[in-house]
Amino acid sequence: MTAKRPYRFIITGGGTGGHIYPAIAVADEIKSRYKDAEILFVGAQGRMEMSKVPDAGYKIIGLWISGFQRRVTIENLYFPFKVLFSYIKARALVSKFKPDAVLGFGGYASGPVMLAATGKRLPSVIQEQNSHAGITNKGLGKKVNRVCVAYENMERYFPKNKIRLTGNPVRKDIVYSSQKRQEGITHFGLKENLKTVLVIGGSLGARTINRSVLAGVKRLADAGYQVIWQTGRFYYEDILHKVGEMDVKGVRVFEFIKEMDLAYGAADAVISRAGALSVSELALVGKPVIFIPSPNVAEDHQTKNAMAYVEKDAALMVKDFDAENDLIDKLLELLENDARQMQLGANIKKLGRPNAAKDIVDQVMELVK
Repeated sequence: MTAKRPYRFIITGGGTGGHIYPAIAVADEIKSRYKDAEILFVGAQGRMEMSKVPDAGYKIIGLWISGFQRRVTIENLYFPFKVLFSYIKARALVSKFKPDAVLGFGGYASGPVMLAATGKRLPSVIQEQNSHAGITNKGLGKKVNRVCVAYENMERYFPKNKIRLTGNPVRKDIVYSSQKRQEGITHFGLKENLKTVLVIGGSLGARTINRSVLAGVKRLADAGYQVIWQTGRFYYEDILHKVGEMDVKGVRVFEFIKEMDLAYGAADAVISRAGALSVSELALVGKPVIFIPSPNVAEDHQTKNAMAYVEKDAALMVKDFDAENDLIDKLLELLENDARQMQLGANIKKLGRPNAAKDIVDQVMELVK
């Protein structure tokens, strides 16, 4: 009798951290269950997954694929060829690797790979991170076996019988961040008796958030509050210089915060964009949040993500357009109201799904077995 070969999985998707990090979290969950499982990632050449996935310890192959530009560009002339070549390469990869299941997390690369998999009738699962489904996932929903979602009422986009409400997978260290207050305060060199605001502008940065906080950071410091501030790459030097000129105490400025679990642990309130992954992480963290949704995303899906929480009294929201005038006033009002902070923190925690990665792998294995 021949020994059964290890399970094999293809995981595809990328373009942004919102697609990549949930995919890596699911790969980690597979590896924790099946030590000898073989996992192959497929991404888009030149996109961030080509470095982030190997950093996490997984092999990745890149496809020559990109999105269709809404404005007239020379790139659009290549688009049909990119789709065709990527599909041919994806079919060859699927035939050669012989996966037991294929998982798609959205983004350009997942289209050709998931079509190749469904064409061969392989067990197939996609995960939609947002409350408004992306164009690639919308198209794939009819073809795949299961659709794992993070929000209710997704029947607008996918067949109801295929939908499973699992939440968005996040890194395990985030789940336990609320137990790390002392560690976080020490790590960032802050005072334990003062309240701390965490400002997150993404890895590249969010101009409105940075401008709004810069306009009011002296007011915050003068009122006795501390700030941990991730500015993003594009804004770091400028903000570091300007904050330095202000001579304010208790303001820690970073280009990027690697130890997000400690930053969440130290925080009493958070200011953030409302990308799918940020929203899911903050629900697990259970701290009061003010969302400032980015207006520069498809179908305004960050506003929809934030509103799903605001409607349940689980977060506050300030529109991007209003942030420079309103954000600091709203933040100070929140920081001075302990009961409101506790209420928002408790309500958002109820919406957290700490077992998302486990639940998605359960769905996959149900199909495989």
